[in-house]
Amino acid sequence: MSGENSSADDVQRVWDVVVVGAGPAGASAAYAAAVAGRRVLLLEKAELPRYKTCGGGIIGPSRDALPPGFELPLRDRVHAVTFSHNGRFARTRRSKQMLFGLINRPEFDQQLVEHAQKAGAELRTGVTVQRVEQHGSAVPDRRTVAVVLQGGETVLARAVVGADGSASRIGAHVGVKLDQVDLGLEAEIPVPEPVADDWRGRVLIDWGPLPGSYGWVFPKGDTLTVGVISARGEGAATKRYLEDFIARLGLSGFEPAVSSGHLTRCRADDSPLSRGRVLVCGDAAGLLEPWTREGISYALRSGRLAGEWAVRVAEAHDAVDARRQALNYAFAVKAGLGVEMSVGKRLLAVFEKRPGLFHAALTGFRPAWKAFRDITRGSTSLADIVRTHPVAHRALSALDRRPAAASAQDPAGS
Repeated sequence: MSGENSSADDVQRVWDVVVVGAGPAGASAAYAAAVAGRRVLLLEKAELPRYKTCGGGIIGPSRDALPPGFELPLRDRVHAVTFSHNGRFARTRRSKQMLFGLINRPEFDQQLVEHAQKAGAELRTGVTVQRVEQHGSAVPDRRTVAVVLQGGETVLARAVVGADGSASRIGAHVGVKLDQVDLGLEAEIPVPEPVADDWRGRVLIDWGPLPGSYGWVFPKGDTLTVGVISARGEGAATKRYLEDFIARLGLSGFEPAVSSGHLTRCRADDSPLSRGRVLVCGDAAGLLEPWTREGISYALRSGRLAGEWAVRVAEAHDAVDARRQALNYAFAVKAGLGVEMSVGKRLLAVFEKRPGLFHAALTGFRPAWKAFRDITRGSTSLADIVRTHPVAHRALSALDRRPAAASAQDPAGS
Protein backbone atom coordinates (compact mmCIF):
# COMPACT_ATOMS: atom_id res chain seq x y z
CA MET A 1 0.00 0.00 0.00
CA SER A 2 1.32 3.46 -0.83
CA GLY A 3 0.41 7.04 0.04
CA GLU A 4 1.82 9.01 2.90
CA ASN A 5 -1.23 9.04 5.16
CA SER A 6 -2.23 5.45 4.79
CA SER A 7 -5.40 6.67 6.24
CA ALA A 8 -6.44 6.05 9.77
CA ASP A 9 -8.13 9.43 9.59
CA ASP A 10 -9.91 8.86 6.26
CA VAL A 11 -13.05 7.68 8.06
CA GLN A 12 -13.50 11.19 9.45
CA ARG A 13 -11.96 13.09 6.56
CA VAL A 14 -14.24 13.87 3.62
CA TRP A 15 -12.44 14.01 0.28
CA ASP A 16 -13.75 16.34 -2.40
CA VAL A 17 -13.33 13.66 -5.08
CA VAL A 18 -12.48 9.97 -4.79
CA VAL A 19 -11.47 8.28 -8.05
CA VAL A 20 -11.68 4.49 -8.26
CA GLY A 21 -9.18 2.97 -10.72
CA ALA A 22 -5.79 4.37 -11.78
CA GLY A 23 -5.81 3.59 -15.51
CA PRO A 24 -5.81 6.40 -18.11
CA ALA A 25 -9.42 7.40 -17.31
CA GLY A 26 -8.94 7.47 -13.53
CA ALA A 27 -5.54 9.18 -13.64
CA SER A 28 -6.98 11.84 -16.00
CA ALA A 29 -9.96 12.39 -13.71
CA ALA A 30 -7.73 12.65 -10.62
CA TYR A 31 -5.41 15.08 -12.44
CA ALA A 32 -8.29 17.31 -13.60
CA ALA A 33 -9.85 17.48 -10.11
CA ALA A 34 -6.49 18.02 -8.38
CA VAL A 35 -5.45 20.80 -10.79
CA ALA A 36 -8.68 22.55 -9.78
CA GLY A 37 -7.29 22.61 -6.24
CA ARG A 38 -9.54 19.94 -4.74
CA ARG A 39 -8.65 17.20 -2.23
CA VAL A 40 -8.46 14.09 -4.41
CA LEU A 41 -7.90 10.44 -3.48
CA LEU A 42 -7.04 7.95 -6.24
CA LEU A 43 -7.67 4.27 -5.36
CA GLU A 44 -6.16 1.35 -7.30
CA LYS A 45 -6.51 -2.35 -6.48
CA ALA A 46 -3.23 -3.41 -8.14
CA GLU A 47 0.30 -2.33 -7.32
CA LEU A 48 1.72 -0.02 -10.00
CA PRO A 49 3.05 -0.41 -12.61
CA ARG A 50 0.83 -3.27 -13.80
CA TYR A 51 0.27 -4.99 -17.16
CA LYS A 52 -2.85 -4.32 -19.25
CA THR A 53 -4.03 -6.12 -22.39
CA CYS A 54 -3.88 -3.25 -24.87
CA GLY A 55 -2.31 -2.60 -28.26
CA GLY A 56 -0.89 0.64 -26.90
CA GLY A 57 -1.56 2.88 -29.92
CA ILE A 58 -1.58 6.59 -29.06
CA ILE A 59 -3.52 8.47 -31.74
CA GLY A 60 -3.89 12.25 -32.09
CA PRO A 61 -6.95 12.66 -29.81
CA SER A 62 -5.04 10.80 -27.05
CA ARG A 63 -2.01 13.10 -27.39
CA ASP A 64 -4.27 16.15 -27.29
CA ALA A 65 -5.91 14.99 -24.04
CA LEU A 66 -2.67 14.48 -22.08
CA PRO A 67 -1.67 16.81 -19.21
CA PRO A 68 0.58 19.74 -20.15
CA GLY A 69 4.25 18.76 -20.20
CA PHE A 70 3.50 15.03 -20.49
CA GLU A 71 6.35 13.28 -22.33
CA LEU A 72 5.04 10.19 -24.08
CA PRO A 73 7.20 7.09 -23.37
CA LEU A 74 7.08 6.06 -27.04
CA ARG A 75 8.51 2.66 -28.01
CA ASP A 76 8.02 3.38 -31.72
CA ARG A 77 6.69 6.02 -34.09
CA VAL A 78 4.43 4.70 -36.85
CA HIS A 79 4.84 6.07 -40.38
CA ALA A 80 3.47 3.11 -42.36
CA VAL A 81 0.48 0.75 -42.18
CA THR A 82 0.28 -2.59 -43.95
CA PHE A 83 -3.34 -3.65 -44.50
CA SER A 84 -4.29 -7.24 -45.31
CA HIS A 85 -7.58 -9.10 -45.66
CA ASN A 86 -7.37 -12.39 -43.75
CA GLY A 87 -3.67 -12.64 -44.65
CA ARG A 88 -4.13 -11.80 -48.33
CA PHE A 89 -3.95 -8.73 -50.59
CA ALA A 90 -1.37 -7.02 -48.35
CA ARG A 91 -0.59 -3.42 -49.23
CA THR A 92 1.44 -0.84 -47.33
CA ARG A 93 0.52 2.85 -47.18
CA ARG A 94 3.06 5.40 -45.91
CA SER A 95 2.98 8.87 -44.40
CA LYS A 96 5.81 11.42 -44.17
CA GLN A 97 4.46 12.58 -40.83
CA MET A 98 4.02 10.28 -37.84
CA LEU A 99 0.58 8.63 -37.84
CA PHE A 100 0.58 7.54 -34.20
CA GLY A 101 2.89 6.40 -31.42
CA LEU A 102 3.19 3.09 -29.59
CA ILE A 103 3.56 2.78 -25.82
CA ASN A 104 3.71 0.07 -23.19
CA ARG A 105 0.75 0.51 -20.90
CA PRO A 106 2.55 -0.10 -17.57
CA GLU A 107 4.92 2.85 -18.26
CA PHE A 108 2.23 5.08 -19.73
CA ASP A 109 -0.27 4.51 -16.91
CA GLN A 110 2.39 4.97 -14.24
CA GLN A 111 3.42 8.30 -15.77
CA LEU A 112 -0.20 9.53 -15.87
CA VAL A 113 -0.62 8.65 -12.19
CA GLU A 114 2.58 10.54 -11.34
CA HIS A 115 1.19 13.63 -13.09
CA ALA A 116 -1.99 13.36 -11.00
CA GLN A 117 0.14 13.05 -7.84
CA LYS A 118 2.24 16.09 -8.81
CA ALA A 119 -1.02 18.01 -9.24
CA GLY A 120 -1.89 17.10 -5.62
CA ALA A 121 -3.87 13.85 -5.81
CA GLU A 122 -3.10 11.23 -3.16
CA LEU A 123 -2.67 7.62 -4.34
CA ARG A 124 -3.49 4.43 -2.48
CA THR A 125 -2.70 1.12 -4.19
CA GLY A 126 -3.57 -2.42 -3.20
CA VAL A 127 -7.08 -1.27 -2.30
CA THR A 128 -10.22 -3.04 -3.54
CA VAL A 129 -13.48 -1.11 -3.56
CA GLN A 130 -16.43 -3.35 -2.71
CA ARG A 131 -19.25 -0.87 -3.22
CA VAL A 132 -20.37 2.73 -2.95
CA GLU A 133 -23.30 3.87 -0.81
CA GLN A 134 -25.25 7.10 -1.19
CA HIS A 135 -27.82 6.33 1.53
CA GLY A 136 -27.75 4.46 4.82
CA SER A 137 -25.82 4.40 8.07
CA ALA A 138 -22.36 4.77 6.48
CA VAL A 139 -23.37 8.10 4.90
CA PRO A 140 -23.35 11.04 7.34
CA ASP A 141 -25.37 13.43 5.12
CA ARG A 142 -26.86 13.83 1.65
CA ARG A 143 -23.77 15.61 0.33
CA THR A 144 -21.57 12.58 0.97
CA VAL A 145 -20.86 9.25 -0.72
CA ALA A 146 -19.37 6.31 1.22
CA VAL A 147 -16.78 4.23 -0.63
CA VAL A 148 -16.60 0.88 1.19
CA LEU A 149 -13.28 -0.96 0.85
CA GLN A 150 -12.57 -4.66 1.21
CA GLY A 151 -11.92 -5.24 4.89
CA GLY A 152 -14.65 -2.82 5.93
CA GLU A 153 -12.85 0.54 5.84
CA THR A 154 -15.03 3.40 4.58
CA VAL A 155 -13.77 6.45 2.68
CA LEU A 156 -16.06 9.49 2.40
CA ALA A 157 -16.31 11.82 -0.60
CA ARG A 158 -18.41 14.69 -1.96
CA ALA A 159 -18.17 13.08 -5.43
CA VAL A 160 -16.94 9.74 -6.78
CA VAL A 161 -15.56 8.94 -10.23
CA GLY A 162 -15.74 5.27 -11.28
CA ALA A 163 -12.86 4.43 -13.61
CA ASP A 164 -12.47 0.82 -12.54
CA GLY A 165 -12.41 -0.82 -15.95
CA SER A 166 -14.76 -2.86 -18.09
CA ALA A 167 -15.96 -5.09 -15.20
CA SER A 168 -16.68 -1.99 -13.12
CA ARG A 169 -18.36 -2.22 -9.71
CA ILE A 170 -19.05 1.51 -9.86
CA GLY A 171 -20.57 1.00 -13.31
CA ALA A 172 -22.90 -1.62 -11.81
CA HIS A 173 -23.92 0.91 -9.12
CA VAL A 174 -24.65 3.55 -11.77
CA GLY A 175 -26.54 0.99 -13.92
CA VAL A 176 -24.33 1.11 -17.02
CA LYS A 177 -25.93 -0.83 -19.89
CA LEU A 178 -23.87 -2.49 -22.60
CA ASP A 179 -24.83 -3.50 -26.11
CA GLN A 180 -21.52 -4.70 -27.59
CA VAL A 181 -19.02 -7.00 -25.90
CA ASP A 182 -15.88 -8.14 -27.71
CA LEU A 183 -13.03 -10.47 -26.83
CA GLY A 184 -9.47 -9.26 -27.42
CA LEU A 185 -6.58 -11.76 -27.29
CA GLU A 186 -3.00 -10.57 -27.30
CA ALA A 187 0.59 -11.87 -27.15
CA GLU A 188 3.71 -9.85 -26.33
CA ILE A 189 6.38 -11.61 -28.43
CA PRO A 190 10.09 -10.83 -27.92
CA VAL A 191 11.88 -11.11 -31.28
CA PRO A 192 15.52 -11.01 -32.43
CA GLU A 193 16.93 -7.77 -33.83
CA PRO A 194 16.55 -8.58 -37.58
CA VAL A 195 12.82 -9.30 -37.06
CA ALA A 196 12.38 -6.16 -34.95
CA ASP A 197 14.16 -4.09 -37.63
CA ASP A 198 11.75 -5.37 -40.29
CA TRP A 199 8.78 -4.02 -38.30
CA ARG A 200 10.24 -0.73 -37.07
CA GLY A 201 7.95 2.23 -37.83
CA ARG A 202 5.27 0.03 -39.41
CA VAL A 203 2.13 -1.67 -38.09
CA LEU A 204 -0.03 -4.36 -39.65
CA ILE A 205 -3.83 -4.34 -39.59
CA ASP A 206 -5.49 -7.52 -40.85
CA TRP A 207 -9.24 -7.61 -41.46
CA GLY A 208 -10.16 -10.99 -39.99
CA PRO A 209 -12.26 -14.04 -40.92
CA LEU A 210 -14.98 -13.49 -38.27
CA PRO A 211 -17.63 -10.76 -38.64
CA GLY A 212 -16.24 -7.50 -37.24
CA SER A 213 -12.85 -9.04 -36.39
CA TYR A 214 -9.37 -7.76 -37.09
CA GLY A 215 -5.79 -8.40 -36.02
CA TRP A 216 -2.81 -6.15 -35.42
CA VAL A 217 0.96 -6.15 -35.06
CA PHE A 218 2.40 -3.21 -33.10
CA PRO A 219 6.23 -3.08 -32.84
CA LYS A 220 7.75 -1.86 -29.56
CA GLY A 221 11.52 -2.15 -29.81
CA ASP A 222 12.51 -5.77 -29.31
CA THR A 223 8.91 -6.91 -28.74
CA LEU A 224 5.92 -7.23 -31.08
CA THR A 225 2.43 -6.82 -29.64
CA VAL A 226 0.26 -9.18 -31.72
CA GLY A 227 -3.47 -9.36 -31.09
CA VAL A 228 -6.93 -10.02 -32.51
CA ILE A 229 -10.42 -8.96 -31.51
CA SER A 230 -13.86 -10.34 -32.32
CA ALA A 231 -17.37 -10.50 -30.86
CA ARG A 232 -17.68 -12.37 -27.56
CA GLY A 233 -19.17 -15.83 -27.95
CA GLU A 234 -16.64 -16.78 -30.62
CA GLY A 235 -13.87 -17.63 -28.13
CA ALA A 236 -12.53 -20.77 -29.83
CA ALA A 237 -12.64 -19.19 -33.30
CA THR A 238 -10.97 -16.00 -32.00
CA LYS A 239 -8.19 -18.08 -30.41
CA ARG A 240 -7.75 -19.97 -33.68
CA TYR A 241 -7.57 -16.66 -35.58
CA LEU A 242 -4.76 -15.48 -33.29
CA GLU A 243 -2.85 -18.76 -33.69
CA ASP A 244 -3.24 -18.70 -37.49
CA PHE A 245 -2.31 -15.01 -37.59
CA ILE A 246 0.91 -15.57 -35.59
CA ALA A 247 1.81 -18.61 -37.75
CA ARG A 248 1.19 -16.68 -40.96
CA LEU A 249 3.50 -13.92 -39.76
CA GLY A 250 6.27 -16.48 -39.17
CA LEU A 251 6.29 -15.76 -35.42
CA SER A 252 5.20 -19.18 -34.10
CA GLY A 253 8.76 -20.09 -33.14
CA PHE A 254 9.08 -17.25 -30.64
CA GLU A 255 7.81 -17.72 -27.09
CA PRO A 256 5.41 -14.94 -25.94
CA ALA A 257 6.51 -13.14 -22.77
CA VAL A 258 2.82 -12.48 -21.99
CA SER A 259 -0.39 -13.99 -23.41
CA SER A 260 -3.60 -12.37 -22.22
CA GLY A 261 -7.28 -11.80 -22.95
CA HIS A 262 -9.65 -8.97 -22.22
CA LEU A 263 -13.34 -8.18 -22.77
CA THR A 264 -14.13 -4.75 -24.18
CA ARG A 265 -17.60 -3.43 -23.46
CA CYS A 266 -19.41 -0.72 -25.38
CA ARG A 267 -22.28 1.26 -23.80
CA ALA A 268 -25.85 1.27 -25.07
CA ASP A 269 -27.04 4.68 -26.29
CA ASP A 270 -29.37 5.15 -23.32
CA SER A 271 -26.88 3.97 -20.70
CA PRO A 272 -26.52 6.34 -17.72
CA LEU A 273 -23.21 8.06 -16.98
CA SER A 274 -24.05 9.02 -13.40
CA ARG A 275 -26.16 8.25 -10.37
CA GLY A 276 -26.44 10.83 -7.62
CA ARG A 277 -22.92 12.05 -6.85
CA VAL A 278 -21.22 9.18 -8.71
CA LEU A 279 -19.93 9.57 -12.28
CA VAL A 280 -18.40 6.90 -14.53
CA CYS A 281 -15.87 7.29 -17.35
CA GLY A 282 -13.64 5.26 -19.67
CA ASP A 283 -14.19 1.50 -19.82
CA ALA A 284 -16.32 1.65 -16.66
CA ALA A 285 -18.84 3.70 -18.64
CA GLY A 286 -18.52 1.53 -21.77
CA LEU A 287 -16.89 4.40 -23.66
CA LEU A 288 -14.80 3.24 -26.62
CA GLU A 289 -14.87 3.42 -30.40
CA PRO A 290 -17.18 0.55 -31.47
CA TRP A 291 -15.50 -0.30 -34.79
CA THR A 292 -11.78 -0.27 -33.87
CA ARG A 293 -12.48 -0.71 -30.11
CA GLU A 294 -9.90 2.02 -29.49
CA GLY A 295 -10.27 3.00 -25.85
CA ILE A 296 -7.28 5.06 -24.68
CA SER A 297 -8.42 8.35 -26.24
CA TYR A 298 -11.95 7.77 -24.89
CA ALA A 299 -10.52 7.05 -21.42
CA LEU A 300 -8.33 10.17 -21.40
CA ARG A 301 -11.04 12.48 -22.73
CA SER A 302 -13.94 11.16 -20.62
CA GLY A 303 -11.66 10.99 -17.58
CA ARG A 304 -10.75 14.63 -17.87
CA LEU A 305 -14.43 15.60 -18.26
CA ALA A 306 -15.38 13.41 -15.29
CA GLY A 307 -12.72 15.04 -13.12
CA GLU A 308 -13.86 18.55 -14.09
CA TRP A 309 -17.55 17.82 -13.50
CA ALA A 310 -16.88 15.86 -10.29
CA VAL A 311 -15.46 19.11 -8.88
CA ARG A 312 -18.81 20.78 -9.61
CA VAL A 313 -20.75 17.83 -8.17
CA ALA A 314 -18.61 18.04 -5.03
CA GLU A 315 -19.54 21.72 -4.67
CA ALA A 316 -23.27 21.07 -5.13
CA HIS A 317 -25.22 21.77 -1.93
CA ASP A 318 -28.23 19.61 -2.66
CA ALA A 319 -29.39 16.66 -4.77
CA VAL A 320 -30.99 18.88 -7.43
CA ASP A 321 -27.77 20.81 -8.06
CA ALA A 322 -25.68 17.60 -8.00
CA ARG A 323 -28.01 16.07 -10.58
CA ARG A 324 -27.78 19.16 -12.78
CA GLN A 325 -23.97 18.98 -12.80
CA ALA A 326 -24.04 15.22 -13.49
CA LEU A 327 -26.41 15.77 -16.41
CA ASN A 328 -24.06 18.45 -17.75
CA TYR A 329 -21.26 15.87 -17.62
CA ALA A 330 -23.40 13.38 -19.54
CA PHE A 331 -24.24 16.05 -22.12
CA ALA A 332 -20.53 16.90 -22.58
CA VAL A 333 -19.67 13.21 -23.12
CA LYS A 334 -22.53 12.59 -25.53
CA ALA A 335 -21.93 15.77 -27.55
CA GLY A 336 -18.35 14.72 -28.32
CA LEU A 337 -17.54 11.08 -27.71
CA GLY A 338 -21.17 9.97 -28.13
CA VAL A 339 -21.37 11.38 -31.67
CA GLU A 340 -18.10 9.63 -32.61
CA MET A 341 -19.41 6.36 -31.13
CA SER A 342 -22.63 6.50 -33.15
CA VAL A 343 -20.62 6.87 -36.39
CA GLY A 344 -18.30 4.04 -35.27
CA LYS A 345 -21.33 1.83 -34.62
CA ARG A 346 -22.58 2.39 -38.17
CA LEU A 347 -19.13 1.68 -39.59
CA LEU A 348 -18.88 -1.56 -37.59
CA ALA A 349 -22.26 -2.72 -38.93
CA VAL A 350 -21.03 -2.17 -42.50
CA PHE A 351 -17.59 -3.65 -41.78
CA GLU A 352 -19.15 -6.83 -40.34
CA LYS A 353 -20.89 -7.39 -43.68
CA ARG A 354 -18.28 -6.07 -46.10
CA PRO A 355 -14.68 -6.09 -44.80
CA GLY A 356 -13.41 -6.45 -48.37
CA LEU A 357 -14.90 -3.07 -49.24
CA PHE A 358 -13.01 -1.42 -46.37
CA HIS A 359 -9.78 -3.10 -47.45
CA ALA A 360 -10.23 -2.02 -51.07
CA ALA A 361 -11.01 1.56 -50.02
CA LEU A 362 -8.07 1.96 -47.63
CA THR A 363 -5.54 0.39 -50.00
CA GLY A 364 -6.80 1.77 -53.32
CA PHE A 365 -8.87 4.92 -52.73
CA ARG A 366 -6.80 7.96 -51.74
CA PRO A 367 -9.54 9.87 -49.86
CA ALA A 368 -10.17 6.81 -47.61
CA TRP A 369 -6.46 6.54 -46.76
CA LYS A 370 -6.31 10.32 -46.18
CA ALA A 371 -9.27 10.05 -43.80
CA PHE A 372 -7.56 7.21 -41.89
CA ARG A 373 -4.33 9.23 -41.73
CA ASP A 374 -6.07 12.41 -40.54
CA ILE A 375 -8.08 10.55 -37.87
CA THR A 376 -5.03 8.80 -36.43
CA ARG A 377 -3.05 12.05 -36.42
CA GLY A 378 -5.94 13.85 -34.73
CA SER A 379 -6.61 16.54 -37.35
CA THR A 380 -10.18 15.27 -37.80
CA SER A 381 -12.57 12.64 -36.40
CA LEU A 382 -14.93 10.04 -37.83
CA ALA A 383 -17.85 12.26 -36.87
CA ASP A 384 -16.31 15.33 -38.57
CA ILE A 385 -15.70 13.41 -41.80
CA VAL A 386 -19.26 12.12 -42.01
CA ARG A 387 -20.63 15.54 -41.05
CA THR A 388 -18.50 17.68 -43.40
CA HIS A 389 -17.90 15.41 -46.41
CA PRO A 390 -21.12 14.89 -48.39
CA VAL A 391 -19.61 11.93 -50.30
CA ALA A 392 -18.72 10.13 -47.04
CA HIS A 393 -22.17 10.85 -45.62
CA ARG A 394 -23.93 9.57 -48.75
CA ALA A 395 -21.71 6.48 -48.99
CA LEU A 396 -22.29 5.53 -45.35
CA SER A 397 -26.06 6.11 -45.68
CA ALA A 398 -26.18 3.95 -48.82
CA LEU A 399 -24.22 1.17 -47.10
CA ASP A 400 -26.49 1.45 -44.04
CA ARG A 401 -29.47 0.74 -46.27
CA ARG A 402 -27.81 -2.04 -48.26
CA PRO A 403 -29.49 -5.35 -47.35
CA ALA A 404 -27.32 -8.05 -45.78
CA ALA A 405 -28.45 -10.59 -48.39
CA ALA A 406 -27.12 -8.45 -51.24
CA SER A 407 -23.75 -7.94 -49.56
CA ALA A 408 -23.48 -11.67 -48.85
CA GLN A 409 -23.53 -12.29 -52.62
CA ASP A 410 -20.92 -9.59 -53.22
CA PRO A 411 -17.36 -10.95 -53.52
CA ALA A 412 -15.99 -7.73 -51.98
CA GLY A 413 -17.81 -8.63 -48.80
CA SER A 414 -16.02 -11.92 -48.33
